[in-house]
Amino acid sequence: MDFLNAIVALANFVLIPAMTYGSQLALGALGVTMIYGILRFSNFAHGDTMAFGTMVTILVTWLLQSWGVSLGPLPTALLAVPFGIAGTAALVLFTDRAVYRFYRGQKAKPIIFVMVSIGVMFIYNGLTRFVLGTDDIRFADGERFIISAGDFKRATGLSEGLGLKTTEVLTVVTAVIVVVALFRFLNHTRTGKSMRAYSDNEDLALLSGISPERVVVVTWIIVAGLITIAGVLYGLDKSYKPFTYFQLLLPIFAAAIVGGLGNPLGAIAGGFVIAFSEVGITYAWKKVLGYLLPDALAPDSLVQLLATEYKFAVSFMILVIVLLFKPTGLFKGKSV
Repeated sequence: MDFLNAIVALANFVLIPAMTYGSQLALGALGVTMIYGILRFSNFAHGDTMAFGTMVTILVTWLLQSWGVSLGPLPTALLAVPFGIAGTAALVLFTDRAVYRFYRGQKAKPIIFVMVSIGVMFIYNGLTRFVLGTDDIRFADGERFIISAGDFKRATGLSEGLGLKTTEVLTVVTAVIVVVALFRFLNHTRTGKSMRAYSDNEDLALLSGISPERVVVVTWIIVAGLITIAGVLYGLDKSYKPFTYFQLLLPIFAAAIVGGLGNPLGAIAGGFVIAFSEVGITYAWKKVLGYLLPDALAPDSLVQLLATEYKFAVSFMILVIVLLFKPTGLFKGKSV
């Protein structure tokens, strides 16, 4: 019984939250790696673009709710996500045409693009704070739990309850669908193959008649979809706060670099490496160890390596280690 309780506690507080968080980071990291691999710069406005897409989704969600529209047990925000993607795509395409296109024409160095993207980041951040403010916003509706801890305890007779939230299942299922769709697009469509060719060798792609402007536009639209979905899933699972999305920039970049910049498969793997590391290191293992160890060896302390407030420090440490010893990442992407 104690072993089963330990497994349930581990699943409830580590495995399921890390799987959910990893799915969100993976989608965000895919956006980073596509921009870096195809447009060849690190977009520091990534987190705040995610915040903008989530903001548009929240506004449309509120509008639908005011009209009495809902999805029953599922969050109404799912109906609003396409509007969030469209709004984000319009924003990034406008920004590209007004800002990045000029520097791309000048063949500016990557560091110039980084500095410009930091300026764009502050503008996006100010816009989202102006519209929705700085407070936490919870916009999830529908059924909160698929399985509640109480129901699980009554059904199994265990002292530990497993709570499985609707948003957790929704996040993992949506991430799988989006990743499969993206890989099928990149590998089995003419546009996707053009994007891969442009990423591998820009000059050869241009000689083959591939339109660079079309590649840029499609890339931004795909990135807008990825990060809007990631941002909405994160907001549904936790809450929406613009500054939180700014903080997510570090673990998202860490995931992309750990996996290998420019490598989509690496971005997914990196997302889960960062998520499981953050959750595992900041979790207090006292309860799990208490079930597994004899009473004489049961720990008195929390057995927590780092407080939850320092979880982003974990992704920073992993990022530094990878840059020092394997700058191309786990899947041999482009070196930073």
